[in-house]
Amino acid sequence: MFNKNKRNKSAVPQVSTNMATKQVRYEALVKALHGDLYRYAYWLTHDKQVAEDLVQETFLRAWRALDSLQDEKAAKSWLITILRRENARRFERKRFDMSEYEEASIMDTQSTSAEQNIDNDWLRDKIAKLPPEYSEPLVLQVLGGYSGDDIAKLLNLNKNTVMTRLFRARHQLKDALEKEPDKTRLIYER
Repeated sequence: MFNKNKRNKSAVPQVSTNMATKQVRYEALVKALHGDLYRYAYWLTHDKQVAEDLVQETFLRAWRALDSLQDEKAAKSWLITILRRENARRFERKRFDMSEYEEASIMDTQSTSAEQNIDNDWLRDKIAKLPPEYSEPLVLQVLGGYSGDDIAKLLNLNKNTVMTRLFRARHQLKDALEKEPDKTRLIYER
């Protein structure tokens, strides 16, 4: 009986230490990757509230499974995968009425000029009009900073397929740019 009590007393500080370590890891993930996850969630949903909810649910699931994250370098990919699955669950749970929406601007912390805002809106609109198989890899590369290999793993695709889709997405954006000479002039004057 004496040994049993002794073992329980020594286990309590160890559990507290493990929880504190988990909390520190979790807070570091949130601090480092919250902005990236929010931008990606907003791109997926086009709705600030839904994007915030997705990110919150992503971090909640990450907290629950944090012990399964062995490689800290893979944290961003791991969280993006959780976020994508959460977004898919959204559509499994509900059927949404499809309606036209006006995309709100996401502003970086830096102030931008009116011309830059117009160009950003134009580019955001053109990317949104790309087929999803082209826009998603492009957004992951541009917003997420992922390599072709990383995107292939996230989307469960062959790397060559990802690279082809990225090429085609850029080519479609280039064609759209060439069809609007005013945009070409604005972009190249800078």
